[in-house]
Amino acid sequence: MTKHPRYIDETKCIACGACAEKCPKKVDDRYNMGLARRKAAYVEYAQAVPLKYAIDAESCIFLTKGKCGACKKICPVQAVDFDQKPTSETIHVGAVILAPGFSPFDPGRFDNYQYANLPNVVTSMEFERLLSASGPTAGHVTRRSEDHGEPKKIAWFQCVGSRDLNKCDNAYCSSVCCMYAIKEAVIAKEHAGDDLDCTIFYMDMRTHGKDFERFYNRAKDKGVRFVRSRVHTIDPMPDDSLTVRYVAEDGSNVEETFDLIVLSVGLQTNPAVADLAGRLNVDLTAGRFCATETFAPVSSSRPGIFVCGAFQGPKDIPQAVVDASAAAEAAGEILAPARNTLTKVAEKTPERNVGGERPRIGVFVCRCGINIAGVVDVPAVAEFAATLPYVEFATDNLYACSQDTQDAMAQIIKDKKLNRVVVAACTPKTHEPLFQETLIAAGLNKYLFEMANIRNHDSWVHKNNPDLATRKAKDLVRSAVTKVSLANPLQEAELNVNQTAMVIGGGIAGMSAALSLARQGYATHIVERDHRLGGQALNIHQTAKGERVSEKLAEMVQAVRQEANITVHLNTNLSQVDGFVGNFKSRLTSQAGAATIEHGVAVIATGGKAYTPQEYGYGTDPRIMTSLELDRRFIANAPELDRAECAVFIQCVGSREPERPYCSRVCCTHSVDSALQLKKRRPDMNVFILYRDMRTYGERELLYKEARAAGVIFIRYAQDNKPAVSSAGGKIDVQVTDHILGQPVVIAADLLILASAVLPNRDDQLAAFFKVPLNEDGFFVERHAKLGPSEFATDGVFLCGIAHYPKPIDESIAQGKAAASRAITLLARKRIFTSGQVAETEPALCSRCGVCVSICPYSAPSFIAEDARMHPGKAQINPVLCKGCGLCVASCRSGAIHLKGFDNNQIFAQISAINWD
Repeated sequence: MTKHPRYIDETKCIACGACAEKCPKKVDDRYNMGLARRKAAYVEYAQAVPLKYAIDAESCIFLTKGKCGACKKICPVQAVDFDQKPTSETIHVGAVILAPGFSPFDPGRFDNYQYANLPNVVTSMEFERLLSASGPTAGHVTRRSEDHGEPKKIAWFQCVGSRDLNKCDNAYCSSVCCMYAIKEAVIAKEHAGDDLDCTIFYMDMRTHGKDFERFYNRAKDKGVRFVRSRVHTIDPMPDDSLTVRYVAEDGSNVEETFDLIVLSVGLQTNPAVADLAGRLNVDLTAGRFCATETFAPVSSSRPGIFVCGAFQGPKDIPQAVVDASAAAEAAGEILAPARNTLTKVAEKTPERNVGGERPRIGVFVCRCGINIAGVVDVPAVAEFAATLPYVEFATDNLYACSQDTQDAMAQIIKDKKLNRVVVAACTPKTHEPLFQETLIAAGLNKYLFEMANIRNHDSWVHKNNPDLATRKAKDLVRSAVTKVSLANPLQEAELNVNQTAMVIGGGIAGMSAALSLARQGYATHIVERDHRLGGQALNIHQTAKGERVSEKLAEMVQAVRQEANITVHLNTNLSQVDGFVGNFKSRLTSQAGAATIEHGVAVIATGGKAYTPQEYGYGTDPRIMTSLELDRRFIANAPELDRAECAVFIQCVGSREPERPYCSRVCCTHSVDSALQLKKRRPDMNVFILYRDMRTYGERELLYKEARAAGVIFIRYAQDNKPAVSSAGGKIDVQVTDHILGQPVVIAADLLILASAVLPNRDDQLAAFFKVPLNEDGFFVERHAKLGPSEFATDGVFLCGIAHYPKPIDESIAQGKAAASRAITLLARKRIFTSGQVAETEPALCSRCGVCVSICPYSAPSFIAEDARMHPGKAQINPVLCKGCGLCVASCRSGAIHLKGFDNNQIFAQISAINWD
């Protein structure tokens, strides 16, 4: 591989920004989509990892003309290195993961939208930067025309660069555009107020993700207007406003003027990425994404090369995170035999026993370049700190977070025999772990540390009043010194992690997780309450890619049966769970008796089921069936399917209703695929799909296109005007209002297929066993909707499949692998440490009221058994489960609970140290 020079030594760069400040060359900022300018010496964006500067070789005056060099002269740590050259390196690896991302579509190809000519026509990516606090307008939305006025009316045009073969060669749906447009409209209204008029022009509103439909409904409630129409042209007005003409749903022609128009651009594969795929001999799809199989969703066509993110297909952040974990797990299966063979263990400095010593505090005040020192008189703060009680050493540093300063700090702690440390710098959210590591390197307990945030809480908010900022910095330092003087060394309990896993549910997702765990060497138990493995996949005929599910499922079940590390428990229920992360004990019951399994992690994959329709005459006529019942007839090759002359599908049966306000995600694609199967069996069959929004996201859109070409007729209906069904006579009469004609149409059908909702197998008892939450629909709630979709807030418990939310087979398998991947990160450590900052009880003061037990969201408090020798019936805290939130401390009426590191005496002393004048 080739590494291109950054012309700044990353090991020296402390991200002070001095190079950018002095650089005279300005260029368009790609991160801000050209809406702002940046210097040739720059950092890509505020959250870049690593947060290091680079020099743009194409723009740098020194690198292009041999002049200037201001950045090299000003850099305080001599990090600028113009002598850097491209370097090549050969790396021998056992697996490769492709995650090259996507490129946004360039709407300049849409001449009728005049993106390149009209300043007030922007892309969604550009508008995203306008909304951002770190963007060119600091989150204040303005027009790009010379008036820079605040827009009063904004329109979004959907499907720009997607679902449009004639204009852009991208026939697929980009999956994310509908949701980001709704999000942008809602945030814009929050920024500008309810008077801002936001309108979204769309073809189908595809809010098919978890809680997306609710967000869509909330947007409508907040006044975001949704117009189902495709705008053809944009006409500029003399005041730079924009006039559009469109056909409303009632057929009328409408002309409307907007101040700003946002083009919701799609996702596409960069040509350079397609070229890379060719050089790697990796197959691509028709949409130029990496080709994968449904039952191997992160494996490319070349063994050993895996894929994740948008290169596998257009997807949102949660699914990209799932795929990333799944790809890591798939690579881990190959690399498992080599695990830990190249691991290096760092030497640790023995921790010094400071018990009985009077506090000897060191205070380090950071200048942070001009971030702090440009406002706060840092030397004065350091001098003030030296006068405080117990402070033995105080100094200021240019950059406390730099490696040189860290090394010096560790040496000073040793030389001065300091036993407590205060750092006055920026946010502890990002830097506290770094400084705690420095304490560990110096032989101090990492909890003998306190941080004063004199940047975010001081210099940034008082930048116009340096005197006030300096006084406040002194107060913050005095407060931190007072608190840390009362600190004690805290110990982290060490726990061995049981190397066994338990998967609850033997469907597609559960088996995927179990196989992933077992193939990486971990003993795994599958607990399935049914008499066989497979779950709902047993009822599905084929995938959207045409693969026979029964064949693939049989291979998967056989692999489970043959895997030595997997034990399957059929017809078995979970009756009791005790323990915590790394050390669970679960009791299983079956007709054969009961057994207890000890395991370190648990994966919940309890699946879902089909809604039993109460509408459209279901149950009164055998020709009226659900989608899964039609699949079972496909599997059985039922002859009545060949005799039918007309078939009708009705979408959203039980979904997107007030009592079930979510999209079941799989139904549209499933119905389109089933319709094509019927047409292939009998080409002259009339097939109708009655829908509200056709949600064939990603490359599933190609299936929708194929169905239309094959003669499948799509008729849209409204929620308040649903189809009516009657079966008098020999046919099933389906009446629906045609959305084009505006007139009722009666279809005489031989088959009526209801795309019924996907329901969760709601299990409140299981949720209580593992202390994990359910949402109002009965699906389990993940740790983080975007960044933790396959794990719970409860440590050691993971999530996959329909138990999380309805999803197709490929996404279920990917999430099964992702859950296993997250579990393996815990199992592979073999030992874990609890936080030292946890609550503890003082039994003598406990009144046994039970408030702490009832209020803790993590179930950390419990009562000591009545027959115990010590403190029977009193409350106790399990440090493994405790997250240190302090809720129990605040609610304890007896003052019997204390939070280590944040005890009452520390908090009150800290408050008292503030100068409140």
